[in-house]
Amino acid sequence: MSRLRIFSENDPATPEFASHDPEAIADELRAIGVTFERWTAGKPIAAGASPEAVMDAYRADIERISAERGFTTVDVVSIAPDNPNKEAARAKFLEEHYHQEDEVRFFVDGAGLFTLHVGDKIYEIECCKDDLISVPDGITHWFDMGAEPRFVAIRFFQQPDGWIGHFTGSDIAGRFPRYTPEASV
Repeated sequence: MSRLRIFSENDPATPEFASHDPEAIADELRAIGVTFERWTAGKPIAAGASPEAVMDAYRADIERISAERGFTTVDVVSIAPDNPNKEAARAKFLEEHYHQEDEVRFFVDGAGLFTLHVGDKIYEIECCKDDLISVPDGITHWFDMGAEPRFVAIRFFQQPDGWIGHFTGSDIAGRFPRYTPEASV
């Protein structure tokens, strides 16, 4: 289930706001320029579906958001608990960074935790199946897929070389709890 918690950057233990309501999540994130939407597949998706089948099932939404925002590349990424590179994949995103283009992810299945650092607030968004999040360029954030990652996501890029993170060198990500999906319900 999707969840948003908002913290003071100095108090990772006490949320100032918490909600599982998609409309409340979208409203809070919209206030900081972040898009949060819920999508449904235009066709059934079977477990283990090919990237092409996944994108075909969401074709209308993919085309809409690509046209609205100028995305030139769309792909599908899938990470499972048995992935031999899961620790390295997780570590790549755990430190605070930003991009020079919007980071847009749609969760076809599974879940992950986006944490945004805006002003003196930390916005912790657990994205689950059917969630789309769009983090504007320049917003510092980190992503945690958990120790046993399981998700399939559609990624959107404006630049053909895809994901380029610019790391801040801050230790703030290490001061907030890591993602444990079972603890978030």
